[in-house]
Amino acid sequence: MRQHAQQAAEWIYRGVWGVLVQWFRVPDQPPTLPARPGEKVETFRPAEGFLKYLKFWFWLVVLVLDLGILGLWMAVFAADRVIGAILTPVALAAIIIPDVLAYLAIHLRYDTTWYVMSDRSLRIRRGIFSIHEVTITFENIQNVMLRQGPLQRYFGIADLEVQTAGGGSAGTAHGRSEDAGHTGLIEGIANAAELRDRIMARLRQSRTAGLGDEPAFGATTTHNPPSLWTAEHLALLREIREALCGDSSSVRG
Repeated sequence: MRQHAQQAAEWIYRGVWGVLVQWFRVPDQPPTLPARPGEKVETFRPAEGFLKYLKFWFWLVVLVLDLGILGLWMAVFAADRVIGAILTPVALAAIIIPDVLAYLAIHLRYDTTWYVMSDRSLRIRRGIFSIHEVTITFENIQNVMLRQGPLQRYFGIADLEVQTAGGGSAGTAHGRSEDAGHTGLIEGIANAAELRDRIMARLRQSRTAGLGDEPAFGATTTHNPPSLWTAEHLALLREIREALCGDSSSVRG
């Protein structure tokens, strides 16, 4: 029964996706990101393990619900076979329809999630009817956190939360935090540690990263802060001081 439900869901999904793209203008291509000539732009999406991860939670919940519906139907059928027979189509619909709808929702979530990264910035887009897109420049990144639970570890995926300076976060329905202005969530990727290191490496290449890496680019350390006064500035200040001292002596005389 589940195999037939999944085949029906796949068939329906192709039709639903076509309608969303054509009539609701849901983008079926990844977002673009401005780049300089010769600059490499990388486009990727969540790993297949993320799709399996979402389906695992779905089937776990559905299994409990389906067993409850099946047990209720069997109890009714045992009490009154006529009523049980009448309710059979209802029980089947209650088991199959949620499976199909959830299959559509999971695949739509997966297929509409995109990540684009250049040498200077990162763009994240997700959503179907309400499309959420956030762009983060590496210069503004303050922290990159890797999150991986036991089940994510089993499916070989992890999440990266990219926070910018001054960024707060708000809880979401999935227990994660994401604020449109200050936080970007890269979820369900297989190479999370590698991607984190690459982001941090590009962050360090920016002189305004604010992580104390400026010495690598020729700046002095915090113990010897760079002077804002040049030799010309100091000479001009001495002239002004001498002129003021000469005026003061004339007034006293």
